[in-house]
Amino acid sequence: MQNPTVSRRTFLAAGGATVATLALLNNRFAEAAPLQQDEEVLPWLDQPAENPVPQVLDKQLLWEELDSWITPNDEFFGVAHYGWPEIAADEWQLTVDGLVDNPLSLTLEDLMARPSQEITFTIECSGNHGLPFFHGGVGTATWTGTPLAPLLAEAGVLEEGSEVVFFGVDKGEVVVRETPMMQHFGRSMALDDALHPDNLLCYAMNGEPLPARNGYPLRLIVPGWYGVANVKWLDRIEIWDTRYAGHFMARDYVTIRQEGTESDPRWVESLVGRTLLKSAPARVVHSGDSYRIEGAAWGAPIRFVDVRIDDGPWQRAWLDRGQRAEYAWTFWSFDWADPEPGEHTITSRAVDTSGKVQPAPDDPRLANKITYWESNGQITRRVQIG
Repeated sequence: MQNPTVSRRTFLAAGGATVATLALLNNRFAEAAPLQQDEEVLPWLDQPAENPVPQVLDKQLLWEELDSWITPNDEFFGVAHYGWPEIAADEWQLTVDGLVDNPLSLTLEDLMARPSQEITFTIECSGNHGLPFFHGGVGTATWTGTPLAPLLAEAGVLEEGSEVVFFGVDKGEVVVRETPMMQHFGRSMALDDALHPDNLLCYAMNGEPLPARNGYPLRLIVPGWYGVANVKWLDRIEIWDTRYAGHFMARDYVTIRQEGTESDPRWVESLVGRTLLKSAPARVVHSGDSYRIEGAAWGAPIRFVDVRIDDGPWQRAWLDRGQRAEYAWTFWSFDWADPEPGEHTITSRAVDTSGKVQPAPDDPRLANKITYWESNGQITRRVQIG
């Protein structure tokens, strides 16, 4: 829970004029794709199953209600592996230590006084669309914080330092080789990846203080990586000379698939890391005899999106080029001319600027996968016309 003594006024004042300008950003967060007069949304026939773990996952995106390029803070999905910690800002600090010349200890005010930067980034949980009840683990926000790289430079990473490990306040018990142990949530990345200029130590979301459920008072933002890498409730950064192998790095959030041949099958395990190309139909909009399919594509710079209705040919959708950012989703739409009454299926596929195509569900990399992480296959929805 946000410390009640840290008010919005305190938040805006702490970082001086640079942070105060965040209050002016709300005007452009109103960019949206709202319904027009007399339009209505047709409900999908295939709705997600009831969420059995609301204590872990909440506020999933409701696709039929997607009408804003920026996801409002109070509608942004949340994932909590070890519960939702309550943190008082005046009792919190960020430490940076390990293989460094100059260990650091910084308060929230210290971080907000440093140079700030904004990134608009679509975060997706790598489990999204991998379970019957998990279809809305994605959202877009403009994140504000101080760049990570200069802080690491100030700490002075030693020559042998090669891995940057990020720990959150949240913790829980795990059992490893029959030994119970308490672990903080932790993830890491190679030093070169951590030094990317767009990585932020984030304290604001859409022009407001970072919500408690999304990482208050500080979280890591690493654009282009799945949500698990964007460590929430961050309070410790350590530089190591070896790979970090904590629970959520080496044992969970690991994709397992079968490769090789039928006579010589081989199981391959890979870490969940960077986001994969993906698109999804969001809703079907109806007004009189006019029908429009709308959706979103993300995970890479989008070249185009195709739509297929039933077993028909792929047809090119229109991309909204007016609402674009390097790491954010792209909205698309397709005018559906004269649909016949009855039940129909709608499938989308995205193609990125390098020519990579969002895979079909029967692609071997998906079909041979036994874990639900990184489920970026083409998504088909069902709708009733008439």
